[in-house]
Formats: sequence, C-alpha cells, structure tokens
Amino acid sequence: MKTLSIALAGATAISLFVACTENKDSATGASIQPDAEVQKALTPDAVLQDLTKGNEQYATGQVSAPNIAARRAEATKGQFPKAYILSCVDSRVPVEQVFNQGIGDVFVGRVAGNIETDEQLGSMEYAAAVAGIKVIMVLGHESCGAVKGACDAVKLGNLTTLLEQIDPAIASVEGHDGERNSKNKDFVANVVENNVATTLTDIRKRSEVLSNLEKEGKIKIVGGVYSLQTGKVTFLN
Repeated sequence: MKTLSIALAGATAISLFVACTENKDSATGASIQPDAEVQKALTPDAVLQDLTKGNEQYATGQVSAPNIAARRAEATKGQFPKAYILSCVDSRVPVEQVFNQGIGDVFVGRVAGNIETDEQLGSMEYAAAVAGIKVIMVLGHESCGAVKGACDAVKLGNLTTLLEQIDPAIASVEGHDGERNSKNKDFVANVVENNVATTLTDIRKRSEVLSNLEKEGKIKIVGGVYSLQTGKVTFLN
C-alpha cells in the first residue's frame, strides 16, 4: 500500500510539472510555445529533456502538428523561448524540426561551422540574460562542409578567416597521420565533435555573462552532433 501511495504521488507530481511547463491554445487545446509563466517554471534539465524527447520524435517520424495559426497568433504577444541553438548553416539540418519545436520555442543562431562569433555570443547573452532561455546548445553535424573546408585549409575570400577558427579543433585531433584531410571520414567526424567541444569551451571562456549564469544553475550549456543518416542527435558528455 505504501509503495502504491508513493507511485501515485510521483505520478501526480509529474502531471503537475507537465501542466506547469506546457502552454495550450485556449481555442483548440493544441500545444503552443511557452508564455511568460510557463517559461519561468522551466528548468534547464526540463528543457534539455524536452529537446531530447523532441529529437527522438523527429528521428522516428512522430512529430507534433505545427499548429501554425495558433502559434503565429500567440507570437504577436511576445516571445518566451526555451533554448538557443547554435547550428551550422547546412540546409540539411532543419534545427526546429530536428528537435520537434515550432514557432516561438527556440532561438536559432546559424553560422558555417557552428562557431561562436562575437555576434553569436552577443545574441546568446541576450537570449539568456534578457529573454530567459534555459539551455544553450552547440549543434554540429555529420559531414560538415565547413569542417571539411578547414581540414583542407581552403582559402576563399571572407570564408578563409571563418574556417581558420576551426583550426584549434583540427589540431586537437590525434592520429590519422598522412590522412588529415576531408577525404578521411573518420578524421572529419573527430574534428566535427572536437569543434563542438572547443566551441563550448570558448563560449564559457569568452562570455562572463553566460559562464556566470551557468555557474548559478540558471542555464545549461551543452553540445551535440546531428546524424544526417538517422536524424538523431548524440549529446557530448
């Protein structure tokens, strides 16, 4: 009897938590983006769990209805997103869809090679310190063209200086003697992962605002790599 009571109490707590952290359209009952009250109740762990679950739904083709009309109407009242996702510009990585998110759910910053430019850092600081997001995610992806270009030391106008920012990730990959270029798929995969890890380190190092918010437990800064083949995101430890 005691075990049953504990189980029921746990289920009730979960139900209450879901009710407090989910926003519904009053007319249709459809799930829509967070409002101010819902966003305030969210925790970094809850948002990360939501993104993880959303990716599982995307990878298995069980995505939610977009509810575009309801979400667009809600968006006119303001924005209270859950996360900021820094991704590559690659057209094969539809960020909101990858995490089964819709209008108003997440900020998305995109730059080739998902590196932390000054502009991206400023945008993240706004998102976290002003707009109230709970998670910052750096999302790399399989077969990244920017990473391949950096591995081959490509020189092309303004792209040159952008790709040079991936050099530390290349240097941190050990081995692959004689085949440290884009033709070596394993080497490219190692650089993709290291580039995400390097960007995470650089974000914490270059932004006192974000670093302090993470130390205070107000946000989490995480990284992952998206598989073009499966649609799954593998999160880095």
